[in-house]
Amino acid sequence: MIHCAIIDDEPLAREGLANYVREVDFLELEGTCEHPLELMKLLDQQPIDLIFLDIQMPKMSGIDFLKIAQRPPLVIITTAFPAYALEGFQLNVLDYLVKPITFDLFFKSAKKAKDYHRLLNQPVSAEPSKPEKESDYCFIKCGSKYEKIFFDDILFVQGLQNYVTIHTTKGKYITMLFLKNVEENLDNNSFLRVHKSYIVSVSKIEAVEGNEIFIGAHRIPISRNFRDQVIEQVVSAKLWDKIKFS
Repeated sequence: MIHCAIIDDEPLAREGLANYVREVDFLELEGTCEHPLELMKLLDQQPIDLIFLDIQMPKMSGIDFLKIAQRPPLVIITTAFPAYALEGFQLNVLDYLVKPITFDLFFKSAKKAKDYHRLLNQPVSAEPSKPEKESDYCFIKCGSKYEKIFFDDILFVQGLQNYVTIHTTKGKYITMLFLKNVEENLDNNSFLRVHKSYIVSVSKIEAVEGNEIFIGAHRIPISRNFRDQVIEQVVSAKLWDKIKFS
C-alpha cells in the first residue's frame, strides 16, 4: 500500500484527486493540505510515500517546497501550468500532470509511483550480483541527483538547446548537455544520428516510414541529410526482398 497526500489550494482540485485516489486499490489517502506548510506538519505526524503537489499556492509554492525539502516523498506534480515541467523534472519529480487531469493519466502516474516505490523497497538479495561491464552504463546529472543510465535501456535522445532529454524504457531524464556531447559517448554501431535534434537506438527501431522512425508510441523525424544513412544502416542489411531469377 502506498500512503499518499494531496496538496492543492483549490478545494475542487483536492476533492477531484481524492476521488481518483479512492478508485485505486494500492493508494491510501492519509490527508489533504491547502499548502506545503500544512504538508510539513503532516509529514512530521506520519509516514507519507507519495504526494500529489500543486505548484502555485499561497504562502509557499510547490517548487519552493521541493527546493528546501530534505528527502521528500515521491512527488507527482499536478498543475495548470506546463511551463514548470523542466524545473520540476530537474527537482527529481516522478511525473508531471497538467490540469484538467483525466483518470487515465492519473492512474498511469500512480502505477509509475507503485513500480518505483516497489523498486526502492525491494529486499537486497544475499546472492552476489554479477559485476556490471564498465561500458554497459553511464551516469548523468539530473538536478542535484546522479542517475545511472544503462545503454540498453535508451530508446532515443532528443536535443533541446543546451540540454537533452534521454528517453529510456524506464522513463525520461533531463540533463544539461549538448546533443553532440551525448553522440560522442555513444557507440556508433548501436546508436544513430537521424536528425539535428535526435539520436536513436538502432535496436529499438520498430519501423521506418517516409521521413519518420517509429519506436513504441514515439515518432521521430528523419532529416533529409540522414535518410540515406538510416536506410543503409537500419533497413538494407536486414531487408527481405523478392528473390530475383535470371
